[in-house]
Amino acid sequence: MIIVEKVSKEYFIPHVRKVTLFEKLISLLKESNRMEKFYALKDISFRVEDGEIFGIIGKNGSGKTTLLKIMGDLIPPTSGKVIIDKKVVPFLDLGIGFHPELTAKENIYLYGAIMRIPQEQVKKGLKDILRFAEVERFADMKLKNFSAGMAMRLAFSTMIRTEFDVIILDEVFAVGDIDFKKKCINELLKFQKMGKTIIITSHSMGDVMDLCDRAMLLKNGRIQLIGKPKDVVKEYAPDEK
Repeated sequence: MIIVEKVSKEYFIPHVRKVTLFEKLISLLKESNRMEKFYALKDISFRVEDGEIFGIIGKNGSGKTTLLKIMGDLIPPTSGKVIIDKKVVPFLDLGIGFHPELTAKENIYLYGAIMRIPQEQVKKGLKDILRFAEVERFADMKLKNFSAGMAMRLAFSTMIRTEFDVIILDEVFAVGDIDFKKKCINELLKFQKMGKTIIITSHSMGDVMDLCDRAMLLKNGRIQLIGKPKDVVKEYAPDEK
């Protein structure tokens, strides 16, 4: 079980641009120079069961990605805690673990090294990774020459070959085509049958309703509703069917 308990994340927004020494001295006398406290997340508490596909929805800026980064242990919360006693693999950015100047094949080995996967194991799975990503012809092409969709396919295909108990996905289907999206969904459903936990964000309400067991709506860094995906989507987008 994943437990998120009273998690908050705050940032400070400066309102005065200070460049020269004179400007810095003048700004000290101005009230407007005070930093504005901004809560990206405020007092977030919920639980996710083992083997559950849990969706998080909300407008851009609602706190979704910040929450996933905290759950993936990429950034710390300002207060509160996240309890996950299993291996977590966060997939939040196509660039994480990949280098644009390296080839597709080299990036697979690099990611394997970062995830501490034995090189021999990576070598055995190399063809399957390239085949699933549909980039066999481009194995020796530098990643910087890949389209966003190709890079996403390679990253997703590499990531799902790692050992994990919990996978965290941020808009993973956003740049994929329909056929690859179906492949991804089928893989996620296979993982669920194996008892793995999946947490996703998506702007596709259809995906949330079709794929998730439960969903949560965030608004301005706060939880608005947790429940059945259909009910949560209806609260967020009443016109969705």
